[in-house]
Amino acid sequence: MEKYSVLNFGGIGNGKQDESTAIQKAIDACCRNGGGTVFIPAGLTLLTGPFCLKSNVTLHVERGARLIANPDESVYTQSAFRENKGEGSIWISGEHVENVGITGGGIIDGNGIAFMGAERKDSYLLKPFDVIDPRPHLLTLIDVKNISIYNITFTNAAYWGLHFIGCENVLIRDVFIFNSLKIRNGDGIDIDHSQNVNISNCHIESGDDCICFKNRREYAEYGPCSDITVTGCTLTSTSCAIKFGSENMDEIKNVVINNCIIKNSNRGIGIQNRDEGTISNILISNIILDCRLFSDVWWGKAEPIYVTAFPRAKKDGKDGGIRFPPNATKGHVGKVSNIFFSNIRCTSENGIFVAAENASKVDNIQFKDISIHLNKVTPYKGGSYDCRPCEGTDMIFDDTAGFYLMNVANISIKNCQLTWGENRPPYYKKGLKLVNCQAIDILNYAYPTDKHKVELNTQSNKINS
Repeated sequence: MEKYSVLNFGGIGNGKQDESTAIQKAIDACCRNGGGTVFIPAGLTLLTGPFCLKSNVTLHVERGARLIANPDESVYTQSAFRENKGEGSIWISGEHVENVGITGGGIIDGNGIAFMGAERKDSYLLKPFDVIDPRPHLLTLIDVKNISIYNITFTNAAYWGLHFIGCENVLIRDVFIFNSLKIRNGDGIDIDHSQNVNISNCHIESGDDCICFKNRREYAEYGPCSDITVTGCTLTSTSCAIKFGSENMDEIKNVVINNCIIKNSNRGIGIQNRDEGTISNILISNIILDCRLFSDVWWGKAEPIYVTAFPRAKKDGKDGGIRFPPNATKGHVGKVSNIFFSNIRCTSENGIFVAAENASKVDNIQFKDISIHLNKVTPYKGGSYDCRPCEGTDMIFDDTAGFYLMNVANISIKNCQLTWGENRPPYYKKGLKLVNCQAIDILNYAYPTDKHKVELNTQSNKINS
């Protein structure tokens, strides 16, 4: 396969002027001649506005080279979500193509802070905009088949990082993503209406979800999000490290997550169904998980595992009624079922939370070999669970429990353990809290009732409340 250096197409690489034309010329020539590699030589920094990947082209950013997004907001004119123009723009893209790669060991830099407002203690303020939010997503691939992204660093996204929409056969491995923990909406990887995806051996730090599975309404024609594996990743998020939803108008199914480490995150693993789509057949195992509280700018209350199904809020705003189906004035939430958690070690300021609109919405959730260590380590107020974006009560204010279950049915808790840390506030009270639940099966769940006594359920008990 031939190699095409951007230097042969007018590239300079001094980081001072927009060189998207040179990059696009190299990509177009590579594609036109049957495919190959477009490479950015080591030692170059290319400032660039939007450009588009083509079929049979691998973008190879050599170690020591850098692509950096042009900070001029006027060059970002294409919405990342079609007619929904208020959620970021497109920088690096590809649509209706196949056999696309990104590799090389170099850095792709979204220049995110250049698009932010003033810095605060917990986050950057968002700048106002007229129609299109100019904050560029790092990579947006739509209807692309056969994607290979490996041995590359993405950093400093102004909005989402890697967004795969309607894609098939996606391999992401040995990738580093370093986004600012203060930039809101700064996701790491978003898998949207995509199938046959493998994510492995990646390190992701982001101010929003590290890895998220969803089905956005803007791209409904691409069908379900399914057949996905995630393994060997380390994740840190100011929001949720691994999330399902909240946008889900189709099916999310057949997902296996294994052998990952989550640390210093606001929420660990979150299933957050808020639309009519369903979530089912999810296996999550062998996880070490460390959570803590952050400010209310960020969704989550340090829930290490979070499974919820509530209808989306009617209120205005991008997470309210704007996401309803066409002509709908009220939200409807689909079912969450057949979710299996096993061999997970949780350290957090909050417990596991499973809740729904009613008991028909969350069914057959199994927890096996889960340990929970609760310890207060930040000054942020606890004693709450975060249900945003939810029609009704956004927050549940109550005592902290190892497992807090509300309006759910057919939940299994087996061979689990709760311990309290040295810093135990008065609202750290219960091993188990049940609110309007049906058929809760508990076997060998050990938790302290005071400093000297441990309660152990040694027989399987079907409990209703």
